[in-house]
Amino acid sequence: MATDRSSAGDPARTLALLWGESQPKAARRGPKQARSSTEIAAAAIAVADAEGVEAVTMRRVAQELGLSPMAVYTYVPGKVELLDLMLDTLYGAMPRTAPAGAGWRARVTAVAEDNRALYAAHPWIAAVATSRPPLGPGLMAKYEYELRALDGLGLSEVEQDSALTHLLAFVQSCARMAADERAAEQDSAMNDRQWWARNAELLARVFDAERYPTAARVGAAAGEAYGGAYSPAHAYEFGLQRVLDGLAVLIDER
Repeated sequence: MATDRSSAGDPARTLALLWGESQPKAARRGPKQARSSTEIAAAAIAVADAEGVEAVTMRRVAQELGLSPMAVYTYVPGKVELLDLMLDTLYGAMPRTAPAGAGWRARVTAVAEDNRALYAAHPWIAAVATSRPPLGPGLMAKYEYELRALDGLGLSEVEQDSALTHLLAFVQSCARMAADERAAEQDSAMNDRQWWARNAELLARVFDAERYPTAARVGAAAGEAYGGAYSPAHAYEFGLQRVLDGLAVLIDER
């Protein structure tokens, strides 16, 4: 893609695309369309899942669907709008597993797990900047569902939004680290335990345990527990509990 930032295109065209408004007259000329924007999004998502979002181009999507490159523009205005369509499609299709009657910790945990599953299935999403999110039906349904996990707890509207933002930022950060770990493993053809074992002698030559006693003690214990310097799974599990504990303090105050 030309950009890894959502809402980088023309807002009017993007919203018309996401909400299914009629296309301009210029787009309706010529033969009847044989595809739909849903199929365009599905093809683009499949390419991104297999090869990364940078592999998604209008030409590539056209090839996947047996269309001419120019034909794709009758469905989607451009590459930046296509990225918004991909994101909103996945937001709309993601699971909604939070039990309505459960306590708030269970509901918030379910929201975190749903987003973690989304990133695991589509790792490229974690690298897309969404400070200006595409305000399509998929995103709005996601936002509505996730806010309900924090509703009725005495939090103000701003606090609800802030708590959700904090939670989702944590999950996204963990997803990025997990993607980095997978990339390092693919590039080196070794997992973390194998890499550290192979380079242990080299590291021992430069690391002075007497000069850095705390680092030596804690690092050795963590490395033994994780099988490397970092464990995305442990970081997520440990961090999620700390996020929940922090929210509990705020909720108790209210």
